[in-house]
Amino acid sequence: MLLSLLFILVVLYFVSAVKIVKQAEVMVIERLGKFHKILNSGPNLIVPIIDVPRGVQWKQQIKTIDGRIIYTVQERHKIDLRESVYDFPRQNVITKDNVSIGINALIYFQIVDPKSAVYEIQNLPEAIEKLTQTTLRNIIGEMDLDETFVSRDTINNKLRIILDEASHKWGVKVNRVELQDIIPPSDIQAAMEKQMKAERERRAVILEAEGQKRSAILKAEGQRESEIANAEGEKQAAVLRAQGLAEARVMQAEAEAEAIRRTIAAIEGHGEPDKYLIAVRYLETLKKMVEGKDNKVVYMPYEATGILSSVDGIKQMLDASK
Repeated sequence: MLLSLLFILVVLYFVSAVKIVKQAEVMVIERLGKFHKILNSGPNLIVPIIDVPRGVQWKQQIKTIDGRIIYTVQERHKIDLRESVYDFPRQNVITKDNVSIGINALIYFQIVDPKSAVYEIQNLPEAIEKLTQTTLRNIIGEMDLDETFVSRDTINNKLRIILDEASHKWGVKVNRVELQDIIPPSDIQAAMEKQMKAERERRAVILEAEGQKRSAILKAEGQRESEIANAEGEKQAAVLRAQGLAEARVMQAEAEAEAIRRTIAAIEGHGEPDKYLIAVRYLETLKKMVEGKDNKVVYMPYEATGILSSVDGIKQMLDASK
């Protein structure tokens, strides 16, 4: 019986002496109430009763069955060295132009010095939360309402720098801060919606007017180019017609001149060529005068006797040529 009890005590002693720490976790050990060492990941040996793990208070979120989020404080004996994200509840802040808005943020932080995180602050998550709230009030208090909606990156950067500097002595590194929602009061939100609607309508009217203006300009330019093209076409057509008519007249004159030369050459030595040509022209003119069904000749030309004599001369020349 005594041996069994001794065996159980030995087993309990070794179980208490061996501390297994998971990867990316550490454990703070105190010896007789004073900091002794930090246990890293893997199996570690301590002296039971004399060496005791230091508990750390940690505020965390718990989601209930009905979907509500409640915050509880638990005591942990191991410190997680991984990056942690903390979703702070929504809080009301006042802008520079005295508008109360609701803002909630996400903080991404990581413990880099476990000893400082245990001994320099009592409840690290709650301390970071309170520091975030006060810092956020100060930053938003320096901005107007409209500026807060377009300066998210500026707010995030300022908040991260201030939190990182303030939490450095706690052994914490703040990596990133993100604002989730910026919610103005309902009346301000309704006014902003009306303003955005009016702005969209104004832009639509401007775009429509710009489109009509551009369409009118393009239409006028197209009509002008079309008229220019038509004028150029008519000009070229008129030039070509004039050139064709001139060439036709030149060819006709050259043909007549050649015919006259041949006629003169044919009757030369048998009569007077000039009288012959005049008589031919006179006969052609008379033919044109009587052309048409309604044309009637009611007079004889004054020089008809001369023409008749010219015709008689032509007859004599033809007889002589035969």
